[in-house]
Amino acid sequence: MRLALNAWFWNRPTTGSGQYTRRLVEHLAALAPELDILLISPGERSFRISSSRFQGSQRAERETSNLKPQTGNLSKVWFEQIGFPRACARLGAEVAHVPYWAPPLRCQVPTVVTIHDLIPLLLPEYRGGPLVRMYTGLVSATARRAALVLTDSAASRRDIIAHLDLPPERVRAVTLAADARYTPAPAPDDGRGRARYGLPERYVLYLGGFDVRKNVVTALAAYRPAASTIGGDCPLAIAGRLPERDTPFAPDPRRLAQEQGIDERFLRFTGFVDEADKPALYRGAVALIFPSRYEGFGLPPLEALACGAPVVGSDASSIPEVVGDAGVLLPPDDDAGMAQALVQLATDEGFRAELSRRALSQAATFSWQRTARETLDAYRQAMR
Repeated sequence: MRLALNAWFWNRPTTGSGQYTRRLVEHLAALAPELDILLISPGERSFRISSSRFQGSQRAERETSNLKPQTGNLSKVWFEQIGFPRACARLGAEVAHVPYWAPPLRCQVPTVVTIHDLIPLLLPEYRGGPLVRMYTGLVSATARRAALVLTDSAASRRDIIAHLDLPPERVRAVTLAADARYTPAPAPDDGRGRARYGLPERYVLYLGGFDVRKNVVTALAAYRPAASTIGGDCPLAIAGRLPERDTPFAPDPRRLAQEQGIDERFLRFTGFVDEADKPALYRGAVALIFPSRYEGFGLPPLEALACGAPVVGSDASSIPEVVGDAGVLLPPDDDAGMAQALVQLATDEGFRAELSRRALSQAATFSWQRTARETLDAYRQAMR
């Protein structure tokens, strides 16, 4: 089978779509060495992947599609709608995969598209200006032309069927997984890694973005009453690149903490966390607090579970599918219930040990091997 894959995000590994693309290709190559994978990107960066690339060899045969390297929104649309389908035809692909919400309107090759979530369609704060709304309208229309739509969770599948008016048989939920480095086994440099971010031996962790749907204001509101009991021993670590500007879309958590009256002695703002350091931060956490209002999947909770850290968070969208019974999930605005859960996890060793055991069991139900196998099945169905 010759697969053409839209590789727009291949060299953007810090993005969710970039991580998904790389992990998927790595495991597809291991699962099906006979699969001929062509990564198509603008410029002379389109190349063929073989399984040897992920077994120590860095050799890759370049398959240029003669696309001019360009930047900007219009060039991205041109690539998605014209350049990519042309390259699929020229290179003799049998099936195409766009691993983010941007399938071509017309393509000679059966196309599979992964729609991770419908955030720009469902959440008013994310709809953007006229150009963004036009783009959302375009990709909503083109999704209906895809042979199959993949998405990360049953919750997102329900949204796609309802809001894109797609028949259920053409939409599949194929879950994601945590990277193999997320394990409960301590690494020799875990302590040094946590020390680089000014973290003590125990803490409650928030790790993620600061846009409004992440609901960091509830994480702080939950910690405020808990701090009187656990603050001295278990501060709240707010990890992630802080907003450059304090806006309604991305409120600065430092201001929110001041407004809530949280003692600054009980807070740690780590700033940007390197990907390599994240497992150490999860392993040191008493719990991950994750009160997000909407997630297509929710990778931070799964990464935390894979490291043995229970989750205190919201019961919204896909989060219950990811967390299962390995955490305490409540309505997104129930800061009082989340505060109680944080105190119990920090003070009741038996309770935390039981949730940690469940966390590892729940995380084990997700794997990139399964993701690759179910995606390969989707390619075969699309070809039929």
